[in-house]
Amino acid sequence: MITISLSGSAAPTDQIRDQIRGLVASGRLAADERLPSVRQLAKDLGVAPGTVAKAYKALEAEGCLTARAGGTRVSKNATTTPRPVLEAARRLAETSARAGTGLDDTIRVLRAIWPEQRITADTAKPNRT
Repeated sequence: MITISLSGSAAPTDQIRDQIRGLVASGRLAADERLPSVRQLAKDLGVAPGTVAKAYKALEAEGCLTARAGGTRVSKNATTTPRPVLEAARRLAETSARAGTGLDDTIRVLRAIWPEQRITADTAKPNRT
């Protein structure tokens, strides 16, 4: 489920944090679902337990995870991304990869068009007066 690239530019803690955040956002990790213990995940990934603990603490501070007796779980308040958004994101990722566009460039383009989409969405809302 989670993989670490030691040759990547992101620190292992950041990779763990980002992947767990993505699993929660995509609904692959559900609210109240239990995560592996720090020691178990560290062993599985081949990293130090402190690396996993740091990622779990960061996600707990964000409200994504809850640590309590019995283990670390996905917070009941963690939000998942609506299915239409996930599907559109997957299509965008596939299209970008086929076109040879990297993640950073794809995000840059999305950020550039975001304000115009918000304006369109705001003007399309029904008047509630």
